[in-house]
Amino acid sequence: MVNGLQQPPALPKGTMRIVPLGGLGDIGRNMTVFQFGERYLLVDCGVLFPEDDQPGVDLILPGLDYLDDKLDRIVGLVLTHGHEDHIGAVPYLLRRRGDIPVYGSRLTLALLAGKLKEHKLGDVRLHEVAEGDTVNLGAFGVEFFAVNHSIPDALAVAITTAAGTVLHTGDFKMDQLPLDHRITDLRGFARLGTAGVDLLMVDSTNAEVPGFTPSETEVTSALERVFGRAKQKIVVASFASHIHRVQQILDLAVEHRRKVCYVGRSMVRTMTVARELGYLRVPANTLIDLDDLDTYPDDRVVIVSTGSQGEPLSALARMSNREHPVVRINPGDVVLLASSLIPGNENSVFRVVNGLTRLGATVVHKGNAFVHVSGHASAGELLYLYNIVQPRGVMPIHGEARHLVANADLAKATGVDPAAVIVAEDGDVVDLGGGRLRKTGRVDASYIFVDGSTVGDISESSLIDRKILGEEGFISIVAAVDLAARTLVSGPDLHARGFLEDPHLFDDITTQVRYALLDALDEGQTDVQQLRQAMRRVVGQWVSKAFRARPMIVPVVIAV
Repeated sequence: MVNGLQQPPALPKGTMRIVPLGGLGDIGRNMTVFQFGERYLLVDCGVLFPEDDQPGVDLILPGLDYLDDKLDRIVGLVLTHGHEDHIGAVPYLLRRRGDIPVYGSRLTLALLAGKLKEHKLGDVRLHEVAEGDTVNLGAFGVEFFAVNHSIPDALAVAITTAAGTVLHTGDFKMDQLPLDHRITDLRGFARLGTAGVDLLMVDSTNAEVPGFTPSETEVTSALERVFGRAKQKIVVASFASHIHRVQQILDLAVEHRRKVCYVGRSMVRTMTVARELGYLRVPANTLIDLDDLDTYPDDRVVIVSTGSQGEPLSALARMSNREHPVVRINPGDVVLLASSLIPGNENSVFRVVNGLTRLGATVVHKGNAFVHVSGHASAGELLYLYNIVQPRGVMPIHGEARHLVANADLAKATGVDPAAVIVAEDGDVVDLGGGRLRKTGRVDASYIFVDGSTVGDISESSLIDRKILGEEGFISIVAAVDLAARTLVSGPDLHARGFLEDPHLFDDITTQVRYALLDALDEGQTDVQQLRQAMRRVVGQWVSKAFRARPMIVPVVIAV
């Protein structure tokens, strides 16, 4: 046991080790490490976006530190699809070793290439794969399967070693009428199941949702009603990666003789890539530039924007605050949120919705109209998957704890041996060998915070301090003492920020701190740290009793 972690034993010969470094317990930072012998294969490397209690944090990375002493033995990184929670941390991995071979579909690699360019990472070894392809990476045989998701070109991955076969679904659903006509390869899954799947790693996001996820085509009629009723401009907020949804908007815009304008850097970048690669069909004379928006009447434009999750700096959030430099929301405008709520984003989204409503816009969202469907399989589809594949073992992935447990229950309901259903957490070490699946230890897969240009320098305690500063403010106490003479030279002076602003508020407590310092000096205390603690204790007790508050207290003793 080291630092509270049960270190795993040496990997037995003929055993495959699976270590999730993210994605189990959160919706984000998806990453799994597979080890066989002395070689390592990685699947996905995504980011998690911070919540309100993580002030100043830009991104959260998987537990990449686990790989630091293994970098030269990584045979490849396989990406299942192009969402940020699966590819967003790749640049941070490649900073540690830049020549790791990266495998992904055409669209996934194109989106990644733009990200690598932003990070000034060149000469990365990108290898394009498609459904039906197989590659051999050291001791790992890897086969790729088509799956539906809310972004084109998503893949499931089968990994085979001498220890057995693992099927990793990535994010998927079983839409039977997808807009791009690319269905999840259930025949391929059945073929794998007939040959024998020792471990099925399954997307858990919608495991609590009964039935089947509706088809993308079922959204079209609701979108048509929005377009048919709108008398002024329409603003559609969507994930920048939801190419299928933007295609529906483009088609409807043409039908209703409206021009389309992209707003938001990520939206412009992604749609440009999608169009160049043929994933997005844009009719001629449909797109207009943001600078030309004012030359068209409101009833002839559609704005496709980022910000469907209420991101504070997004285009939609700025529109809701009247801070966008070009787009102005007017009474009678229609704003369509074409996305699901990511858990944890509810307050941010409804803050934006309320802001838009105050400006007189009609806000259409999943709560009041059928304008979005999930990209993840619901419980009925998961049951089908288990019955088709008939795996010997199951490990739910991609979800919060409740999703993982619900998915595990589905697996058991279809007859999978409960002893072979592993509900793991990030950092758990799971070994597959000798026909058995078992947890054998834990490694450090804790959050790595990105704050501006710094990576990993922000600790949990730093975030706690930031939260206290943001919510409670701080009080500083400065005093100068002559330690040799045991006298108070000046002060104490109290200053506060983010606390009460009455200039006479600290009169009484200043006197109490002075007496506490003098008493400590009279008793022979000349240790600066002890004097600081005395000051902090007096102020802390006063603040707690008088105001029931817990600001950060910063005592400073200057020895002269």
